[in-house]
Amino acid sequence: MLEALWDKAVRVLGGRPGTAGDLDARYAEAHRGYHNTDHVLQVVRDVKVLAGHRTAEERAVLALAALAHDVVYDGKPGEDERNSAKWVQQRLHEAGVEPGRVVELVLSTIDHTASDEPAALLSDADLAILGSDEDDYERYRRAVREEYAHVPDEAWRVGRAQVLRGLLERDPLYVTSPARDRWESRAKANLAAELDTLSDRP
Repeated sequence: MLEALWDKAVRVLGGRPGTAGDLDARYAEAHRGYHNTDHVLQVVRDVKVLAGHRTAEERAVLALAALAHDVVYDGKPGEDERNSAKWVQQRLHEAGVEPGRVVELVLSTIDHTASDEPAALLSDADLAILGSDEDDYERYRRAVREEYAHVPDEAWRVGRAQVLRGLLERDPLYVTSPARDRWESRAKANLAAELDTLSDRP
């Protein structure tokens, strides 16, 4: 499924299909509770919607970045994105596609600070889950906790609360106006509600 999306984008850029390698297998790894095939398909879908005004080539670059942004996932923020960037660089070289822009976009997801509109579109699509309805957000919350099951509860409370506060302090949370219109208010409510649960003590 993911390989078909890869091949479609590569063809738009004049490259060779059949170069996705272990893309599908990586997103199907057993330790991925949230950063899995469902997540990457959602990011590809949402970035396509947000980037509807861009050229076909620009949309293809964004699709490849979306497909690759979590291809390496070991629960090591920063290191995972850098290793994902190395993975996509190698694959695009094999495809005969200049990898530079895709690599830059993957690296931009380390801290979600967008230097231009394409990076902003990818960042907003990656964070779209935060603005989902209550049930979907709860599934997301549980899935992320599952990925960090090795972290003791108290350490999780502290670390997760720090992440949530950082997201809540971003004003706006989403960089592009279409993303803000779609997800901003719901996302802020979801983040605040989860933070409240972490403040509770048994």
